[in-house]
Amino acid sequence: MINGSMLIEDAVSKYPETIPVFEKFGFGCLGCQAALFESIEQGAKVHGINVEALITSLNKAIAKRCTIT
Repeated sequence: MINGSMLIEDAVSKYPETIPVFEKFGFGCLGCQAALFESIEQGAKVHGINVEALITSLNKAIAKRCTIT
């Protein structure tokens, strides 16, 4: 499960299916240096994104992974 304190880089590495979600919400530079050290909550605030909406969408993306067999 993803939460706001998780680093962006960790979320993307562990759950690559979250990349389109981050992009949809306006995270254009997932490979930049800030993504290595920035939490999802910090990144959302910097980009003016609703943190709860982002986290909900990210968790929906990884839930799909768990239901596909």
